[in-house]
Amino acid sequence: MTKRLFALFALTTLLLSGCGFNQVQTNDEAVNAAWSEVLNQYQRRADLVPNLVATVQGYAAHEKEVLTRVTEARASVGGIKATPELVNDEAAFARFQKVQVDLSSALSRLLVVSENYPQLKADANFRDLQAQVEGTENRISVARNRYIKAVQEYNVSVRTFPNNLTAMAMGWKIKANFTVDNEKAISSAPKIDFNAARPAAAN
Repeated sequence: MTKRLFALFALTTLLLSGCGFNQVQTNDEAVNAAWSEVLNQYQRRADLVPNLVATVQGYAAHEKEVLTRVTEARASVGGIKATPELVNDEAAFARFQKVQVDLSSALSRLLVVSENYPQLKADANFRDLQAQVEGTENRISVARNRYIKAVQEYNVSVRTFPNNLTAMAMGWKIKANFTVDNEKAISSAPKIDFNAARPAAAN
């Protein structure tokens, strides 16, 4: 009886490995790890926002529209529960992308406005926060690119034969990924246009 059970176990293991079960599981874990790093970097950026806003407000309190936009964008980011399941919901993933793009845009505008305030630019705390935000944007780009590649490998593994048969049997579906249009919008750190930040010279 024991030999039969062992033989059955060995046969089952062989069949599962041959139908791509292990490969899909490995790719799925890679996607989860890459997604966790994306979330980690986005959270790092969100955590920097309150201090950045408070510092700018100390020198440019009348820039209410810009400060409010950043605060609201940050609140929208915090309002989305970025769970691992989110990558399996295309609509939820699209909403996640949108709020992150909105925050990137708001931060970009805030940094542009800061150019109008020499005392703010000279503030050591602001310079440190600005450097951290810009560094985090770069880390986000790297983490996002790793996620894109991990999802690509996973999606290929569940769509190609014979893995696709196992995927259908197990209920595995392709995962959401950053779209081309959104990727163009958020693939770079915020751009600072110094000319746009300065008021027109008086005649």
